[in-house]
Amino acid sequence: MYAEDTPKVLLVGLGAVGRAVGVRLAAGSRCEVVGAIDPAPGLAGTRLDAIIPGAVPEARITAAIADAADADIAFVATTSFIDQVEPLINALLDRGMNVVSICEELGFGFFDHEPVARRIDERARDAGLTVLGTGCNPGILLDTLPLLLSSLTLDVARVAMRRTAEMSGYGGILSKFGFGLTAEQFAAERDAGHVIGHVGFRESVAALADGLGWELDEIVVDDPAPVLLAESAREATHVTLEAGTVAVIRHAARGVIDGETVIEAVIDFGIFRDGDPFPEGGAWRIESAGQTLEFTAGQIDSYASTVAVAANAIPRVPGAAPGLLTMADIPVRRFAARANAADHSIPAPAAAR
Repeated sequence: MYAEDTPKVLLVGLGAVGRAVGVRLAAGSRCEVVGAIDPAPGLAGTRLDAIIPGAVPEARITAAIADAADADIAFVATTSFIDQVEPLINALLDRGMNVVSICEELGFGFFDHEPVARRIDERARDAGLTVLGTGCNPGILLDTLPLLLSSLTLDVARVAMRRTAEMSGYGGILSKFGFGLTAEQFAAERDAGHVIGHVGFRESVAALADGLGWELDEIVVDDPAPVLLAESAREATHVTLEAGTVAVIRHAARGVIDGETVIEAVIDFGIFRDGDPFPEGGAWRIESAGQTLEFTAGQIDSYASTVAVAANAIPRVPGAAPGLLTMADIPVRRFAARANAADHSIPAPAAAR
């Protein structure tokens, strides 16, 4: 049984987000970071506090689950795909750990990946443990947030959302977006299935529709398309864009009922610079017969927000209902921010390995 105020956390995957979440958790007082798993050469056996200041002194990095420390919660930041993460989740559940993951397809796996999601759900229930898919999106911005805002009106007819998403802080996932490719290379890599844009659109649209009680006929996800080439070189933590290469892509999805779009989401993902012709932040429009609600927000840092959502949710997952949960399944107070440390900043992106 975990200590409710200080559950022990195991980090699984020490990429940019995994490290940043670990640093944030270790800087607070609501949990203890007791170990990590990452197969990268040179990491196994090393002290975790060398890269996660504040981790317990005896914490070590291991290459395999069997060698990892016991913990109450495992935070998994390894892949976007539910079928790839299932064996890992099973192994962690077998070790008696709750699981929180930013795997996008886990955010609402019951729509496109029901057999896998049901297996994970049943295994977690049998173990009396919780598996939570979370993140900035899927998790909050295109599903839980508009679902919450919809409570301000009745008989919702349509939801439209747009975002401008700064991607400079991310690491390994950037290759999915095709940043730094020429337009010709982008097209070739997209056609080959290597550039796929945002993984999680379908999960967000499905989660929002489920919360609103809609049965969608289909979810249409457009191909990602470049909408801005860099005029000069651009530097980010994990990527350098040369002049003439892709700096911003547009990706969009729609939920359809009876031929009508009832949910629309458009995101411009990019390595941005001042003066780029894109609106800052995001906008949400909820249409109903009674009234139309419109909300806007300034710049929402995707990387910082993903780190924050995970770090806020992790300490509160032990004690949640067992099974595979989405963010809409848990009370808001379980992932609301807490003032738990003198330093409330989000750690800067970790340097490339």
